[in-house]
Amino acid sequence: MTIKRKTVLDILQLKKSGEKITVLTSYDYPFARLVDAAGIDIILVGDSVGSVVSGYDTTLPVTMDEMIYHTKAVVRGSEQALIVADMPFLSYQIDQRDARLNAGRLIKEGGAQAVKLEGGINVAATIRTIVDMDIPVMGHIGLTPQSIHRMGGYKVQGREEAQACQLLADARAVEEAGAFAMVLEGIPAGLAAQVTASVAIPTIGIGAGIDCDGQVLVIHDILGLCEKYAPKFVKKYADVSGIIKDGIGEYIHEVKSGLFPSDEQSFK
Repeated sequence: MTIKRKTVLDILQLKKSGEKITVLTSYDYPFARLVDAAGIDIILVGDSVGSVVSGYDTTLPVTMDEMIYHTKAVVRGSEQALIVADMPFLSYQIDQRDARLNAGRLIKEGGAQAVKLEGGINVAATIRTIVDMDIPVMGHIGLTPQSIHRMGGYKVQGREEAQACQLLADARAVEEAGAFAMVLEGIPAGLAAQVTASVAIPTIGIGAGIDCDGQVLVIHDILGLCEKYAPKFVKKYADVSGIIKDGIGEYIHEVKSGLFPSDEQSFK
């Protein structure tokens, strides 16, 4: 039987039916296979790859070529999930021609089915021009990591009334521009509930409370594989770093002591 990959229409139907939408990041073939086989709805090839895989302090250094490389790997490792690829910093902020070209590359070269970009009112026209190419767009408002220097760090957004009003306006602008869904990151739970109630498209929360239509987390965070930071909104569902270190330690011991390779791992 042919396995059918989820589409944006399937994701919209999940919201309509009241079923929560599940999203995890993935950046390579092995993790994509595991996440996809577990039944995730959406795999996000996030520019968070810069922090958790490449070791950058922020997402800002990530390039289009890096995003295409990782997206291709994830697509090869998945069969069922909708694949959304992040548009990295400077891939859509300069002008709309660049935005269209780079969004198209993530679809044509990377194999993604949708792209994600950060911002609200300020990127509404860019969202529209990409959607007009028949490329589905996921928005992202609230704490937007590509704006870290303006925000003064990874700080919760929307606690002040003016910020909250701006985020509500951003959400409406993203929806009106044609996005099929939007990420709400690092905002108070009550405000996320307001945003979710004010738009018809799905909201995907990360540090935004229970009332969003779905949730997204970084795969390395939930498995205990990222020791650089530990955000409040992360829940560790498994801690495999200790298992990996123990396995490597045993390998080192066996090689140095002459236990590996044994006859079982040798050819005759």
